[in-house]
Amino acid sequence: MSEIKLRYSDEDLQEFKSIIDKKIERAQSDLALLQSAYKNDANNGTEDTSPSFKSFDEGSDVMSKEANVQLAIRQEKFIRDLNNALMRIENKTYGFCRVTRKLIQKERLILVPHATLSIEAKRKQ
Repeated sequence: MSEIKLRYSDEDLQEFKSIIDKKIERAQSDLALLQSAYKNDANNGTEDTSPSFKSFDEGSDVMSKEANVQLAIRQEKFIRDLNNALMRIENKTYGFCRVTRKLIQKERLILVPHATLSIEAKRKQ
């Protein structure tokens, strides 16, 4: 008879923490790039002082900035979800499906470390 795990071991939790820390570091770097792209930090704000008429370029720039803002918002949510996962690790409640209340498969958590739903629960959505 196989033993039902009540929670992940401390070693497993440390492994997940390491994975999450790396993902947060990468996500924060990506977020900084996105933010600098839509804030135009790289130039001195002289782009719009050119006397030439550039309506198509301006429209394209606005669309690009809007897309970068949306990506940045998604990235901020991803970082928040990863930080929430770190809190669950600290509380030793990490890895439980919020619907089925069973442990989420380790393979899934390695790929999606901020997951709060098992594959079974996700399919039922």
